[in-house]
Amino acid sequence: MTGGHSQGEPGWARVRDGRELFFQRRSGPAGVPTVVFEGGLAASRSYWATVQGELAAWAPSVVYDRSGLGRSPADGRPRRLTRLAQDLGEVLDHLGQGPFVLVGHSWGGPIVRVAAAAEPGRIAGLVLVDPTDESCDLLFTPSIRRAEKVGQVGSAALARLGLLGVAFRGLLASLPADAAADMRAEGFTVAAMRTRAAELASVEQDLRSLRENTPELGEIPVTVISAGKTSAGMNARVRALADASHEYRASRSSRGRHVHAGLSGHMVPETEPGLIADEIRRLLS
Repeated sequence: MTGGHSQGEPGWARVRDGRELFFQRRSGPAGVPTVVFEGGLAASRSYWATVQGELAAWAPSVVYDRSGLGRSPADGRPRRLTRLAQDLGEVLDHLGQGPFVLVGHSWGGPIVRVAAAAEPGRIAGLVLVDPTDESCDLLFTPSIRRAEKVGQVGSAALARLGLLGVAFRGLLASLPADAAADMRAEGFTVAAMRTRAAELASVEQDLRSLRENTPELGEIPVTVISAGKTSAGMNARVRALADASHEYRASRSSRGRHVHAGLSGHMVPETEPGLIADEIRRLLS
């Protein structure tokens, strides 16, 4: 990309209750779907920068910050999954008629599924990157709730000490310089960890709701990418159960595809951005 920011031009999308969500739009070829990225818990737009770069010749792309992350002001209401998905839907409204390919990592997976089911006619495909999935029984156990609480307390403490970015120095190193600077300034703050806690508070309830009312995706192509390696909080047993849930999710689509990122732990956008870009390009062709 010559000149400007590696993630594209800035903008603001106003949602129906008056909140504004910050986004960046990177231009690309006309006549193909726009790729819109959704991050996991506490993840701002910045960590998608390398994947965006891999797609530059193939499609326009958009990254944005959920309320309370990056440059988007916080939301005073509970951060339920339905609210997050509605916000994504209103970002899409702001961007135009579509079509869109939605890419969601981790907790972003359920968000894009719910948003796609709300208006499937404008969605050309989904790529779910090591997603949280309600078909994984382990996600409903007390041990997972304890691990979430420990992780939240630890992350918040590191943020207060100004040390949280040290834990993610590998991710920062993999990004273009401007995106890394944005993440360093915006991604590891006490405010971001407060938003993480707010979204985490209803995860189990939201997963139960997904089990009871599974988003209907119709004929939308769905690609699920599973990490191939263990990582922090995901030992071999957890990894196997997560992969099984991903295989199941792909199998539920008549146009489903299950792919393994063999070189990656959970942070696939950091370690195998090219693989993600390749799977997005499959849906664009």
